Amino acid sequence: MSEHANAERPTPQPHPSLEESLRRVRSSGKEGLSSAIATARALRTLVVAEFALARVALARAMVWLSVAAVFGVSSWLLLMGALIALLQRMAGLSWLSSLSIAAGLSLVITAIGVWRTLHYFEFTQMEATRRQLMALGFGDDEEDSPGPDTGPAPSTQEAGR
Repeated sequence: MSEHANAERPTPQPHPSLEESLRRVRSSGKEGLSSAIATARALRTLVVAEFALARVALARAMVWLSVAAVFGVSSWLLLMGALIALLQRMAGLSWLSSLSIAAGLSLVITAIGVWRTLHYFEFTQMEATRRQLMALGFGDDEEDSPGPDTGPAPSTQEAGR
C-alpha cells in the first residue's frame, strides 16, 4: 500500500532560477499594465457614451421645455378665451370661476411639460460614470470632507482648553 501512495503523490518541482523568476515577474507586470490600459479604454468609452447620452437627453429636454412653453402660452391664449366664453354662456359661471378653470387647465399642461423636462435632465448626471469612478476609488469627497453634523476636530477642541 505504501508503494501505491507514493505513486499518486506528484514529485515536487524544482524552484525556478532567478532569470525565470524575473521573466515571470516581467510577464505579470505586462499583464497588469495591459489590464490597466484596457480598463482606462473602457472608462474612456463609458465617458464618451455618457456624454453622448447627456447630449441627446439635453436636446430632448429642450424639446420638452419648448413643448411646455408652447402649451403654456397657447393654452393661455387659445383655450382661455374659448373656455371662458363657454363657461359663462353655458354653465353660467362668473368671470372669476371661468378664469380660474382656464388657468388651471393651462397649468396642468405646463406641469406635464416641466415634469418631462426634469425627467430628461436626470440623464445629464452621468450616473454610470460616477459609479465606475467610485468603484475605482475616485470621487469619495463625502468621506474626506466633514459634514455639517460633525463638530470641530478633536485637536481644535483640546487647543481651546
